Amino acid sequence: MITIKKITDPAYNRYGKVVEGYDLAELTKAMEATPVPEDVVYVGSVAELEATDAAKEFAARFYGGMPIQLGYCNGHNSLLNALEYHRDSEVNVAMTDLIVLVGAVQDIKADYTYDTSLVEAFLVPAGTVFQMYETTLHYAPCGVNGNGFKNVVILPRGTNAECVPDPNAVGEDKLRTHVNKWLIAHPDAKIAGAVNGLIGENISVAE
Repeated sequence: MITIKKITDPAYNRYGKVVEGYDLAELTKAMEATPVPEDVVYVGSVAELEATDAAKEFAARFYGGMPIQLGYCNGHNSLLNALEYHRDSEVNVAMTDLIVLVGAVQDIKADYTYDTSLVEAFLVPAGTVFQMYETTLHYAPCGVNGNGFKNVVILPRGTNAECVPDPNAVGEDKLRTHVNKWLIAHPDAKIAGAVNGLIGENISVAE
């Protein structure tokens, strides 16, 4: 079983950092109405979240005035399944305790495969705001002890929107599945249209 470190462990410095100084009260209240399904649901842009003062503050301060979107990734999950990356940092707000499985873009091989033995796991306590750098591979969080999770996802506006795949794509372009989203899947996950480039175990955090 993979070792799970705390998000405050220096090992996370390679992937991002904990972000402090934001008032989460209104955002936390708005997240109460979001569902926690038995699988995983991702909604990229939610008007109720984007109407909060926190959203305005993240846009002004963290993203330097860029247009952003606030959505959520909620549900039940214990597996790696895939790894994705963007051309920018992602900010997450853990509404429950959760575990993130992360890796580094620099470890993707020339043939666009990735060895899952390089993945690291970090426990994020509820109420933590944490950044994932542009070079951090990540996917849906995992719950703790089989529990469901809720996580706010903040990204530049338009990220993860649908796009028309290029059937003639080569190289890195083959990995792009959505706007500003490049993804490498594990064969066990059976993700339609994704490149199955994760080599090794489909890592589980289940006991």
